[in-house]
Amino acid sequence: MVVIFALAAAVLYGTADFLGGLSARRVSAIAVLSVSAPFGGLIVLAATLVAGGHIELPGLVWGLVAGAAGGAGLIAFYAGLATGPMSVVAPVTALASTVLPVGVAVAQGERPGPAVVVGAVLCLVAITLVSMEGGRSPGGDRPGGRQSARGLAYGLAAGIAFGLFFLFLKNAGTSGVLWPVAVSRLSGSAIALGAALLTRTRPIGWNTGQNVFAMALLSGALDATANISYVIATRAGLFGLAVVITSLYPGVTVLLARLLLREHMRSVQRAGLVLAAVGVVLLTA
Repeated sequence: MVVIFALAAAVLYGTADFLGGLSARRVSAIAVLSVSAPFGGLIVLAATLVAGGHIELPGLVWGLVAGAAGGAGLIAFYAGLATGPMSVVAPVTALASTVLPVGVAVAQGERPGPAVVVGAVLCLVAITLVSMEGGRSPGGDRPGGRQSARGLAYGLAAGIAFGLFFLFLKNAGTSGVLWPVAVSRLSGSAIALGAALLTRTRPIGWNTGQNVFAMALLSGALDATANISYVIATRAGLFGLAVVITSLYPGVTVLLARLLLREHMRSVQRAGLVLAAVGVVLLTA
């Protein structure tokens, strides 16, 4: 069960990032997030009311800090993509967001079998490979040292924030039904709206473009559903295993860009997708 729900979360996160990226090509990322995040929050809130249950104080607190960490991570991630080369930002973010919670899981006593360990290592390598793109700085043929350093800093900050999000939401998931997820989404929405207010960014609307607006809403809905799938995965089995599989989401984004936008996929990214498939097979065995 943990593999199924974690894979679902990876597919949903990757698809949400793909749609959000398409929207951000027309408007700023904060403008997209200020619409997609609250819409996703409403969807999770509706699902929570249907599922029932009651709010417990521990779950409420963990949900609040999880949402704050996730919202801050998204802002740092997009800032990194705007500042440094993708080949620096994406792999650092993906690895940091995976290693941190997995390290905590091992420290807490999780001891997976040899096949699971090998599969997890392959997935970690795959996360790095599928996130790599040919990085070029706007002013030259190679990434600038200062831009790469800033991109590295943003990527590391985003990865730590996402790793904390995984940890906090896992802890929140042990309390209540879906209320912790709903609280985390509402907290993240507040971060996104606050960033829009501070930067004086107008949220996108129907007049911005029907396609852009629809993609932003769908991105928020998929991201919210991914949050629910991830929490279910952490409840179904090993937490470290759920994090590693969920963190394969960059591969989904790259694959969609290749299939739908005809973007070029480098050999190293193809190798990453193959490694991811082998790693998932070992994890499920």
